[in-house]
Amino acid sequence: MILLTFNIVNSTAECKNSAGISLLERLKITEENTKVILNILDQHDIKASFFIEISIVEKLQNLIKAISAQGHEIAFYNENSTLDKIDQVKKNSQDFLEKQIRGIRQKDLKYSLEELKSLEFNYVSNIDHANILFPFKRLKRDTEITEENGVSIVPESISPYSQLPYNDFVFQAFPMQYYQNMVFETLKNEEFVLIYLNTWQFTDFKKFSLKMPFYRRLNSGRKMEDKLHQFLNWINEKELATSRMKDYIF
Repeated sequence: MILLTFNIVNSTAECKNSAGISLLERLKITEENTKVILNILDQHDIKASFFIEISIVEKLQNLIKAISAQGHEIAFYNENSTLDKIDQVKKNSQDFLEKQIRGIRQKDLKYSLEELKSLEFNYVSNIDHANILFPFKRLKRDTEITEENGVSIVPESISPYSQLPYNDFVFQAFPMQYYQNMVFETLKNEEFVLIYLNTWQFTDFKKFSLKMPFYRRLNSGRKMEDKLHQFLNWINEKELATSRMKDYIF
C-alpha cells in the first residue's frame, strides 16, 4: 500500500529583494501550490492525506473544504502551536468540515501520546529533518505501525535496500526511475510505504525571488509537478494500491 501525504506549510525562505514578501503573499503561494497538487491527484484519480500546519488552518478554510470535498483526508501538521491552540483549531475545523480530524504530524515540537490522545487524535505521523546529508545516514527504525494508549504511531518509511527514507528531499532530488525501484522493492518486504511532500516544493523560487539552497531549488516548481505526474502515472500503470492514512490504519 502507498500512503501518499502532503504537508501544507508556508515557505520560510528569505526574499532576495529588500521589499520582502508578506505572510499574505506566502499564504497565497501555498494555496496555489496546493491547488496544483489537487489537480494532479484528480487527473490520476488518487486520494491522499493533507497535513495542514496549525497556524494557517483557519486562513485556508475554503481550500480545506475543497480538499475534503474531493475525497482527500484532512489532518494537522504542528510546527510550534500550543496544545490549547491545537484543540481550538481542531474543534473549529471539525465543525466547519462536519468530519472528525484523526491524525497529526510533528517534527520539532513533539507532544506526548497522552497529550495527543486528550485532544482526541487517533494517530500520529512524526517526521525528521530532511536535508542534503540525509542520504548518507544509515538508518535503523521500526517500520511497522504500533499502538500505544489508544493512539496509532505511524513511522517514516525507509527503503530496506538503500536505507533511504521516503521523505520530501529524496523524492525531489533522486531520479524518478531510482525512486520507483525503491518503492517497488520496499513493497515486496513491507506492508506500506509512507511518502510525504511539502507544498512549498512546488514553488517557482525564481518567480518570487526567494532564497533557497541549491539542493532545494533542484527539481522544484514545474519540475516537481512533472515528477509527481510521472510517479502517479507509474502507480496506476503498475496497479499499485494507494490509501488515505485514516483508511489504512483503521
